[in-house]
Amino acid sequence: MIRRLALTVLVVAALAPALRGDAAPPVLIEPGVTLAGVPVGGMSNEQAQAAVGPAFARPVRLVYGDRAWTLRPASFGARVTISDGVLRALGAKAGSEVSLVPEIDTQQVRRFVGALDKRVSVAATDAELSGLKGLRPQFTKERTGVQVLRGLTAQRIVRALQSPQIRRIRVAVKTLQPERTVAHFGPVIVIRRGANQLRYYQGARLVRLFGVATGQAIYPTPTGTFSIVDMQKNPWWLPPDSAWAKGEKPIPPGPGNPLGTRWMGLSTPGVGMHGTPDDTSIGYSASHGCIRMHIPDAEWLFQHVEIGTPVVITDA
Repeated sequence: MIRRLALTVLVVAALAPALRGDAAPPVLIEPGVTLAGVPVGGMSNEQAQAAVGPAFARPVRLVYGDRAWTLRPASFGARVTISDGVLRALGAKAGSEVSLVPEIDTQQVRRFVGALDKRVSVAATDAELSGLKGLRPQFTKERTGVQVLRGLTAQRIVRALQSPQIRRIRVAVKTLQPERTVAHFGPVIVIRRGANQLRYYQGARLVRLFGVATGQAIYPTPTGTFSIVDMQKNPWWLPPDSAWAKGEKPIPPGPGNPLGTRWMGLSTPGVGMHGTPDDTSIGYSASHGCIRMHIPDAEWLFQHVEIGTPVVITDA
């Protein structure tokens, strides 16, 4: 009788939840499971969705130096079905890492990076000849530039928007170096029209002095800052459109050529530096505007300048 009573009590106790209408206990995710890197072990379906959803909605901070941009996933078309991920997490073994990757509108990301490029990228600035101090060339200082690496920056943004663990990223950039610096500026020519002297500099360092002939009073050599735009070995002399050359014929290369063996034309019409067979004119204002040099001097200079070399002509 006592054993039968005890068994009855146990059966009633076991059936009590059902008799009361209680729900079955919730199914929980196995311990140690993560969903998109978010710990969800031991959570129910509802708890896991509540934990993972906000993680994907948090903005990403994009930084460059002291500037920053807040990137909200919704602005880039982020779409993710949290319930599907949680369902897979519920079926995962303990300690599993379950992935969940949102879809991102990559075209919108590229458009954003293109606009960012215009705001951040700055071209490198070369050192430039700014003038003379006395007769010594002076320069503006070069500056480095920066270029946004569009592809890499877009990849970083997409990866961050797809991962709840990445909340801060940097703009990917490369430094742009100037082609010409003050320290390595290259050749500069200063011509003293009043003294019939050509001064060859490397940057601000004087290297060589040459006697030259400059223009007659009626055909003065122009003053100002110019550059070499044309370089010819063994040039033809072609009569300029000027009254003094009326009726003259072209002269081929050779001993009698008025330009000698080298011509370095400047960025002012009809004017250049060249050799001359008339050595006796050097040191005087004797030309029709050009800068005449002894032929060996012109050949040396030709080897030490290039297209774009600045030439300053002054009355000093």
